[in-house]
Amino acid sequence: MAARPRIKDVAEYAGVSPKTVSNVINNFEHVSERTRTAVQEAIDALGYRVNIAGRQLRQGRTGMITLAVPELDVAYFSELARHVMEAAGRHGRTVLIDHTGGDRERELAALHGFDTQFCDGVILSPLSLLPRDLATRDRRLPLVLLGERAAEGHTDHVGIDNVRAAREATEHLLARGRRRIAVIGGTLRGRQGTDRLRTDGYREALAAAGQPFDAGLVVPVEAYHWRDGAEAAARLARDASPPDALLCLNDNLALGALRALHEVGVRVPADIDVIGFDDIQASRFSVPSLSTVAPDKQEIARLAVTLLLDRVDTPDSAAPYRDEVVAHRIVVRESSGG
Repeated sequence: MAARPRIKDVAEYAGVSPKTVSNVINNFEHVSERTRTAVQEAIDALGYRVNIAGRQLRQGRTGMITLAVPELDVAYFSELARHVMEAAGRHGRTVLIDHTGGDRERELAALHGFDTQFCDGVILSPLSLLPRDLATRDRRLPLVLLGERAAEGHTDHVGIDNVRAAREATEHLLARGRRRIAVIGGTLRGRQGTDRLRTDGYREALAAAGQPFDAGLVVPVEAYHWRDGAEAAARLARDASPPDALLCLNDNLALGALRALHEVGVRVPADIDVIGFDDIQASRFSVPSLSTVAPDKQEIARLAVTLLLDRVDTPDSAAPYRDEVVAHRIVVRESSGG
């Protein structure tokens, strides 16, 4: 097998010094066009490729970033991971993916880069971290938070406006004449996580429409999986005064609810409307197709990678931390009259 060409080989072929080849590769401006052309012709002829890994190691970097998410078997996170990998790839970075399970110790390990030097920075979607964890973290490790755990000025953060998104989804159901709207996955307790923020948005919509709030229609779940949505919907369908709409706080819950309603003979949307969150691919192919809140996952990934690499490439930057709010839209499909 032929040896991989080196800068020295390119220099000999072009009749210049290795330093000149390096200047051309790094776009050093004080190189004549004639010399630049000769070096480029030598690079093309020899098939020389820049050793990105070697360059990164010389700069004290690995070329790898970590994406830590709660559950890869929740479709939103697997789809988001694909977008992050694509965004990072455009910058020549490799993504390591960690499944934290929402475990506090695992999230703390990700927050501190797993106490190793195998990645240049971390994009983290936490469930269990506390504000003090962020306040005391090692700021030398670049970090971007995703989701709803407010960074509180301690790191860069990317997310959607969950209160507004849930309010708009509820307003859509109210506009269709629905009045007993249940929230599967909602909560009236705890810190300002996803479930609480989306429940707050639901309550805001009810209040603005002059509709009474019934705490019994807020249905917590153990997990945001299909089975949890199915079980919650089945219980609600058996109530003496069942709801006429379901706001499900992710698409997995909504898809499970659709199945359970079908099994007990409740028609969607004739008897009840259903809307989810996240716009995962499966929502477009369910029967009926699922209305949903669609966050711009591609933009979330792009911004997260951009913010992280800005910190990686300028480690001494004193730039203030950024809190980026990404757009969302309500996608109306068959499950709510679309």
